[in-house]
Amino acid sequence: MTRTNGAAAQMLEEFAELLALSGGEPFKVRAYERAARAVEGWATDVTEMDERDLDAIPGVGTHLAAKIVEFVRTGTVEELDELRAVIPAGLRDLLDVPGLGPKRARQVYEALGVASRADLLDALHRHRLRDLPGWGARSEAALARSVEEAHRAGERIRLDLALALAEELLAGLRAEPAVERCEYAGSLRRMAPTVGDVDLLAASADPDAVMAAFVGLPGVGRVLVRGETKTSVVTTRGVQVDLRVVEPSVYGAALVYFTGSRAHNIHLREIAVREGRSLSEYGLVEVATGRVLAARTEDDVYAAFGLPWIPPTLREDLGEIEAGLAGTLPRVLRAADLRGDLHTHTTLSDGVSSLEEMVAAARALGYRYLAVTDHGPRLFPGVTLEGVLDQRERLRRLGAHGSMTLLHGTEVDVAPDGSLDWPDEVLAGFDVVVAGVHTALRQSREAMTARIVRALEHPAVGVLAHPSARALGRRGPVDADWDEVLAVAARTGTALEVNAAPDRLDLDGPLVRRAVEAGCRLAVSSDAHAASQLDRIRVGAATAQRGWARREDVVTAWPVDRLRRFLARPRG
Repeated sequence: MTRTNGAAAQMLEEFAELLALSGGEPFKVRAYERAARAVEGWATDVTEMDERDLDAIPGVGTHLAAKIVEFVRTGTVEELDELRAVIPAGLRDLLDVPGLGPKRARQVYEALGVASRADLLDALHRHRLRDLPGWGARSEAALARSVEEAHRAGERIRLDLALALAEELLAGLRAEPAVERCEYAGSLRRMAPTVGDVDLLAASADPDAVMAAFVGLPGVGRVLVRGETKTSVVTTRGVQVDLRVVEPSVYGAALVYFTGSRAHNIHLREIAVREGRSLSEYGLVEVATGRVLAARTEDDVYAAFGLPWIPPTLREDLGEIEAGLAGTLPRVLRAADLRGDLHTHTTLSDGVSSLEEMVAAARALGYRYLAVTDHGPRLFPGVTLEGVLDQRERLRRLGAHGSMTLLHGTEVDVAPDGSLDWPDEVLAGFDVVVAGVHTALRQSREAMTARIVRALEHPAVGVLAHPSARALGRRGPVDADWDEVLAVAARTGTALEVNAAPDRLDLDGPLVRRAVEAGCRLAVSSDAHAASQLDRIRVGAATAQRGWARREDVVTAWPVDRLRRFLARPRG
């Protein structure tokens, strides 16, 4: 997915939200939502497509194709601006509240006069929402948690969009002869689920040339600050990017300094002080003599502390320094360790790529195996057993050619009572059953825990998809007893998914670590709905790293024979 496609998809999603707020026809809202998914997953950059090409994307059509062209050309859409103008400002503000949604935003606006986040927090504090139709104490409490999480997160952008932007800018910088090395740093290099801004670091003996090249890159909107060592810009998409330039001789120290979390860096500096040293972006220095002990590479800097190189995803001061000093830092999973994918979708349900396109893309990536797991009929009533069996036969024929193993699976919805889409005799015919909670997300802790546990104990279920059901920027995780969930998953041997969809990244790092410590198996999967989305599995691998997951913990890093034995094991 390109950055422009992601921005165009967000534009269409905003259209859908504003239409819902204004009381638009539900079928129009769904049309914009479907088009957003299709555009986000489309392999070709929309900037390279004309209206006819865009019209050919499933779910787009002539009307929306014209809007996308206008957005690419001008950065906005006149009709969207008009819609923004007629929606009350208070409702627009509430649109950004995770877990509220357009319909409920209009409800609290009209019933209670809530016209801002501050108003909403006050209404939640006074328990005014619970008496509205369709609400209750639990719904009110869940929204309060979601608002608090959003407040802590602030204005942040998704990891995938930040990565795409950073890589685009780095490609431009690397074309400048004065740049010897450059990399992204900060929370982006630690692969945090969202980032506030993008930090870039370059090594050069000619910083003026680098800064001139940077401010002239396509996509740079305006310059905030331009200096000899740091320049800050805002892109045309509104993201702040900070570039720092250092001498090549201290590049490693600067990369350590500008990558680690504040707590990680403080911990290193405290160790340095106790040993009569100081650590900064210019190197590890012996205080008494001023001698630079290490600076050129990250390996040099960490080795001077008696540490191995610590993967950036672990640099949060959550025990990685102690483990490094003790020689117990794990060899965490790498994206290259992954051998396949157990969660993908095609046009049979809500994907935008055909079965053949998904298989071809997986082969091009060098996968050893691929599971196709379209949704069941509860979420997509158009999915029939006849269609599923036809897909199975087509998959078998595709698998007869080439060395990649193709697995036929399904993603079933876990109903509020814990039951699944298909009857047991149908589930028994799949190579892999992925089960996930998709609806009724405000159940009590007791009910949600029982619901998830029932799915984990089902003999056919091999993987629990996106276990916490969070949606970054829109809703927090479901309320469940995670100690019990992890204990049951470990007992049944059901893998817990690390879902690489950029608005999920679920399990997140902290829950991955708890799962590993509980003895659970993990499955890093893409949840791809388009062939172009298969490679986002690398972000899933990074999320697993943030939880200290090792290759042996992750079933999608296993050889196919071992994976098949794991999936064939009855559970319960």
